[in-house]
Amino acid sequence: MREFRITDAKGGAAFAVRVVTRAPRREIVGSQEDGSLKIRLTSPPREGRANKELVDFLAELLDVAKSRIEIVAGHKGRKKLIGVEGLLPAVVDERLRPRLPKGDE
Repeated sequence: MREFRITDAKGGAAFAVRVVTRAPRREIVGSQEDGSLKIRLTSPPREGRANKELVDFLAELLDVAKSRIEIVAGHKGRKKLIGVEGLLPAVVDERLRPRLPKGDE
């Protein structure tokens, strides 16, 4: 079983994601060997649309305001570092783990 990693960050938690764009639906696909979370998005990676969708999706999954989700690094790449203000890593884990596919939780 692969394990996604969530770390302490200033004022909250941080974790890495790998984004696949132009997918048929948005979803968490699973965790990667490097500890990141693989997420599919429907938007194309143009004009910040995929980044906006990623922030919207994570805010929905974590039940926080969009303003509390930040793409800290990787704005133009597939690999991104996400910061979540005001949530401990354990809370982020508790909210994301049920969204992982069976066998990857």
